[in-house]
Amino acid sequence: MPAPLMIELIQQLVAQALEAARQEGVLQLETMPEIQVERPGNSDHGDFATNLPLRLARATRISPLELAQSLAAHIPTGDVIERVEAAPPGFVNFYLKDSWLQQQVDMVRQAGNEFGNVDTGHGRRMMVEFVSVNPTGPVHVGHTRGAVLGSALANILEAAGYEVTREYYVNDAGSQMQAFYRSVLTRYKEHLGREAEMPDNGYMGDYIIDLAKEIADSEGPRFLDQDEEQALKEIGDISRAKMVAVIKEDLAGIGVEFDNWFSERTLYQEGEYDDALKLLREKGYLSERDNALWFNSTMLGDDKDNVVVRSSGEPTYFASDIAYHYNKFISRGFDAVVDIWGADHQGHVPRMKSAVQALGIEPGRLTVLISQMVTLRRGSEVVRASKRTGDFVTLKELAEEVGRDACRFFFLTRTPATQMEFDLELAKKESSENPVYYVQYAHARNASIISLAREQNIDWSNGDVSLLTHPSELELIRAILRLPELVAQMAEALEPHHLPHYAIDLANAFHTFYENCRVVSSKEEDNAITAARLKLVESAQIVFRRSLELMGMSAPDRM
Repeated sequence: MPAPLMIELIQQLVAQALEAARQEGVLQLETMPEIQVERPGNSDHGDFATNLPLRLARATRISPLELAQSLAAHIPTGDVIERVEAAPPGFVNFYLKDSWLQQQVDMVRQAGNEFGNVDTGHGRRMMVEFVSVNPTGPVHVGHTRGAVLGSALANILEAAGYEVTREYYVNDAGSQMQAFYRSVLTRYKEHLGREAEMPDNGYMGDYIIDLAKEIADSEGPRFLDQDEEQALKEIGDISRAKMVAVIKEDLAGIGVEFDNWFSERTLYQEGEYDDALKLLREKGYLSERDNALWFNSTMLGDDKDNVVVRSSGEPTYFASDIAYHYNKFISRGFDAVVDIWGADHQGHVPRMKSAVQALGIEPGRLTVLISQMVTLRRGSEVVRASKRTGDFVTLKELAEEVGRDACRFFFLTRTPATQMEFDLELAKKESSENPVYYVQYAHARNASIISLAREQNIDWSNGDVSLLTHPSELELIRAILRLPELVAQMAEALEPHHLPHYAIDLANAFHTFYENCRVVSSKEEDNAITAARLKLVESAQIVFRRSLELMGMSAPDRM
């Protein structure tokens, strides 16, 4: 039985035991309860356990321990399970056979880079939309957290059998873009010797000056004598394209790529904005008040209605978001959508859910993850600003200082809903204090052992895995086998933050194995155990590489 199905296998055994106890009259249950199986925190309590007896005690009026004993008596052992035990106050613990664990080493080697894949997604179409920063400036550190989260989550969902589209929503309509265009035009004029006044809501960073100079160098002074609106349109098109290119390049620098860059303007150009509002109007969710058009959110339980078109006739960004989700679900037919937004959009979530429901879409098909704020520290000092942008540290600056891998690993270690501190000094340390270094060093140590074995022309293809009996060997196998079930759990809960913690646990298990079990021995009498251990090292290397790959990190062979 492959490792990804182990929890399901135990759930089935518990369900069968429950039904057997019910048939015997031990249990009086009208409906079958949900069966939860998990890994105990203490390995002395087994490889897996269920607390079902504790949850059934009140309904059945039977003591939890007595229930546990009854269930355990109905669960057979075999090729996979060594023993099943009832434990106080009401757990059923499962212990896997060493022989089964040993056999999984060959299974992992055979699966190779496919190991860890599961099929909980069944090919369903899933969109992950993330970053989606207005193209008015470079991506900053706060956006970087959402970028890494979305990128890793998309990798995990693909490993779980979903058909994933990674999308960046280019907010290229609205007042902020107009302020950006006017800022660039002002700096362009100043660069060419013309007096110009920066708009009140203008963008002040040095990057605007650099962008204006770049446009002046390539286009010359031709915009100086144009009609203001025409100059604004043309220089705006150039500025937007250049800024999107900068954003793409900066994100690619930390391994964040997108399948699609979706322009907000196309919602208006191709009529989907009108189609979405027409559908809401037909369903009775729109009304006109105070010379504005309102979405009647209170009809769906919200505490207030929301404006979609202002009295000026200008759509709100909420209106654009409604049209965009109409496009996602109705026009393009995604089965599920994950939006990753910054902390400043948290209050927007309930009304977006209501809008999706009003469009006739099951609200559960939309999940919004909020990525909270990030504080940068260099030792005890808080890093507050960037000279280049005027007020924020950019993704590019962060990546240049700590590197792509540290950037991704550290942002993934915390749940997005919690604020976090990013320690720049720790991220750069080349020691076991730095978890990035610690995990990658474990992979490099794997690669070094394999390389040494090849240099010595050792053939381990026929190694006997039944020789892997040392507790450190068996614990490493257990750690290796956790990856598939972890992928399934992360995909279901949309929680990629478990992955770096798993990688640290795997590194701990490998380093302990390395310290306790010599792998490559020059003694002829050790040839058999050397071959078996090389198989284990090879399987560990596969899982290290896969874990790092899912996090979007490199797997160095040398450090």
